[in-house]
Amino acid sequence: MIVGIAGPYSAPTVEQRAINLHTLNTVAARVLELGHVPLIGINAALPIIEVYSGDNTYEHIMNISLAVINVCEALILIAESPGANRERDLILAKGLPVYYSIEEFAERCRA
Repeated sequence: MIVGIAGPYSAPTVEQRAINLHTLNTVAARVLELGHVPLIGINAALPIIEVYSGDNTYEHIMNISLAVINVCEALILIAESPGANRERDLILAKGLPVYYSIEEFAERCRA
């Protein structure tokens, strides 16, 4: 199964953004260990935004992130944020499952 990982990325400091990204990637690694394919929208968006010189970077990040999440068959929402909530809403609108922790997802995998 292709599983999106969503949670906060934006933060007031570089250090907090790094912690947030590490948290997302740690959950993704656990999804991989469980035998599924994890995807994180911000991981697709950041390399592009780093070299992009235009305006509206938040909306471009969200457009890329939502495109990534759109191919997912489920989502793990590790914490709410405006962007993560948009990803959650996309998955819910498609009638697909949203899990609210890696533990909940792992339990589903054992069932």
